Amino acid sequence: MYGRKVKLRFFFVTLILLILILTTFLVLKSLEENVVYFKSPSDVKVLEELENKKIRIGGMVKEKSIKISNLGVNFIITDFKNEINVTYSGAVPNLFTEGKGVVAEGYLKDENFFEASKILAKHDENYMPPEVKEALDNK
Repeated sequence: MYGRKVKLRFFFVTLILLILILTTFLVLKSLEENVVYFKSPSDVKVLEELENKKIRIGGMVKEKSIKISNLGVNFIITDFKNEINVTYSGAVPNLFTEGKGVVAEGYLKDENFFEASKILAKHDENYMPPEVKEALDNK
């Protein structure tokens, strides 16, 4: 019915499409594992179960909550509805202060305690991470 050339072309086009689909699937799957989602303290309070993967929690650093010790820095992130205690051992950014926006990346120990491995602070007085701004606007 069809000639040998037509069958060969159809086979190669089908093969290329399958390889393209498989490659796209594998790339998206690998990116999915590396995505870190942002959560506000209110989002953490309603979690069904504690997650064992790295997450980001953002909000404002509560006034008079920063405690610096030899072991690291302890502070409270708030979205003005709920709060979560954060501990971090390492150097904090120079612009990390009370009453300013912050995003902490790390692991949730329970719904009230978060162990940060990285602290992200805003870089000027007008900047706020978009996720933090959105969470604060939804209060």
